Amino acid sequence: MSIIYWIIFGLIAGGIANYLSPSSHGGIVGSIVLGIIGAVVGGFLGQMFFGVDVTGFNISSIIVAVIGALIVLYVARLF
Repeated sequence: MSIIYWIIFGLIAGGIANYLSPSSHGGIVGSIVLGIIGAVVGGFLGQMFFGVDVTGFNISSIIVAVIGALIVLYVARLF
């Protein structure tokens, strides 16, 4: 069930990450797709290093997903 949470929060996180760090490449749709990937990455890294996971609709899950989305967006823009 947590992968579904990651996808839902990825949609939200992609939109927030695009607002915080707008991109001309891919627009909002590209940011949302990368946000979904970022939420999965953020959930994995958060669980691995800090014991924080995307567990439901709460503030820590949103923060983890947004941070993951920002990391993935930053790495994607490098390429």
